[in-house]
Amino acid sequence: MKKLSRLYLILVFVILYVPIIYLIVYSFSQGDTMTNYHGFTWQHYRDLFADPRMLAIVADTLLVALLSALIATAIGTLGALSIQRTSKRVTRDVLLNLNNILMVSPDVIIGASFLIFFTTLKMPLGFGSVLLSHIAFEIPIVVLMVLPRLREMSPSLLSAAEDLGATTHQLLTKIILPFITPGILAGFFMALTYSLDDFAVTFFVTGNGFSTLSVEIYSRARQGINLEINALSGVMLLFSLLLVGGYYLLQQNSRKRRARKQRNREVAQ
Repeated sequence: MKKLSRLYLILVFVILYVPIIYLIVYSFSQGDTMTNYHGFTWQHYRDLFADPRMLAIVADTLLVALLSALIATAIGTLGALSIQRTSKRVTRDVLLNLNNILMVSPDVIIGASFLIFFTTLKMPLGFGSVLLSHIAFEIPIVVLMVLPRLREMSPSLLSAAEDLGATTHQLLTKIILPFITPGILAGFFMALTYSLDDFAVTFFVTGNGFSTLSVEIYSRARQGINLEINALSGVMLLFSLLLVGGYYLLQQNSRKRRARKQRNREVAQ
């Protein structure tokens, strides 16, 4: 049974990663197509970094991702705190269900809804519409990342702090926020990743003169295979790996700090 499980796991990873490896390998090919490998070259990466339009789109994509992730993290954290503090179970369940609507709804429906909304308001499509749309569908992700950490917090911890005279501001800044920081960071990185990867919603709400990487890659791929797209995919894969590595290091440091504090408390007792 264990051998079958390992074989299944290997098969899943092969299916997931072989197309990515195939894409990256051909980004170093001297040819212009992905039919035959013609030898190693950096030319497609040089072409990529010499393409001012693509560099501008990369900058716009990263700006939208960072801004939307930061704003969604702030709003989502406050939303999770509000949901957790709701005393009535029915109200809390309704809020959770409303929060999950954007998580389970098809991206095409969400994108079309945002398009109708912005058109009704006569809001021009572009940076603002893309940013607002990304914030909207990232907030539920942050809420779902932060809520489990809030539920792990012992109510007696807050009660003890209140008995010692802690104010609401001190409870929030000294106890609650430090405790849920891993969830906040997880929500931020998830929101950032979703923003960078999103195509369907962005395709509906982007306008003339503004584009993101996913929409631009789709547009260029329709015109024919260009190995500059492969090079761009390689750069984005490296960026994603750096994000994952950074998040892993933050998690490790957080665990080490908690373990050190626990040992100090045990020594003090």
